[in-house]
Amino acid sequence: MHPDRPRADRVGRGGAEGPAGDRSHLPRRPRRPDGEAVRALILALALLAPGLAQAQQQIPLWPNGAPGFESRKDMPEIPGDYWLRSINNPSVTVYLPPKDIATGAALVVLPGGGHRILVVRSEGTDVAKVLNPAGVAVFIIKYRLFREEGSPYTIEHARQDAVRGVRWVRSHAAEYGIDPKRIGLMGFSAGGETANLEVYQGALASDPKVDAIDQVSARPDFQVLVYPGPLGVPDKVPADTPPAFMVAANDDECCSAPLVDLLPKFRAAKVPVELHLFQAGGHAFNMGLRKEQASFKHWPNLLVDWLNDNGWMKPR
Repeated sequence: MHPDRPRADRVGRGGAEGPAGDRSHLPRRPRRPDGEAVRALILALALLAPGLAQAQQQIPLWPNGAPGFESRKDMPEIPGDYWLRSINNPSVTVYLPPKDIATGAALVVLPGGGHRILVVRSEGTDVAKVLNPAGVAVFIIKYRLFREEGSPYTIEHARQDAVRGVRWVRSHAAEYGIDPKRIGLMGFSAGGETANLEVYQGALASDPKVDAIDQVSARPDFQVLVYPGPLGVPDKVPADTPPAFMVAANDDECCSAPLVDLLPKFRAAKVPVELHLFQAGGHAFNMGLRKEQASFKHWPNLLVDWLNDNGWMKPR
């Protein structure tokens, strides 16, 4: 194991992945009418193409750098084989589906990594590989890391980046052909903690405001929590909370309990929720592309079904 690679059994270290390159078990598309079977097959095969889900744009969330830290915006990111650290100029990376299959739905994605790194491959670009062929636009947020050694940031800065990310995507909806009322927020592990802070705290009056984007609604229309850590779980789920899809493995010591805790709170608030708690698999099964268990290979199908059943995939 690479010394910097987060272990699947380490608390709060989301984003471990196995050897790259095994794409033999791709998530199946939802069942379609027979007349669309050929297109579905083409889209599934497209996942094998080396150029799929390449970033079409990476754009800073703030034009002059993060407020209060503008002097750090030109500090370079430090890449690993599947991760990044030293995020000093928070950004959004855009992955759009082909126009002929675009549904108008979008996901703003917060990768995990224990707030020390960002696992941008298996909890970022893999999301686009799976969901772009389903017609969903994917926007990956690089947020600031408060647990990285020497970091000047706090968890509040990560929350601000998530808030700004949702606002940025909504304010650019027309440009990217997405519906501003069908924007979801997806978080893995530490990114799930950041998603919870974005949903339940949202934008604060004390947050810096730099332009018109800061006046746009930061509320996602739905949320997807993938083995989120415990930070940010509210004492009570408000009745206006966005509907949620939640998934984890039961033997995930750090990050199955937060979802079990959230479930009765959603039910008490009468907010729509769907929870999938798999028997075993530990932490950081990502999008299932590198797991052997059948349930993990295909769990993204459940997400696509949920998006369809709730009308978020309805073509414009």
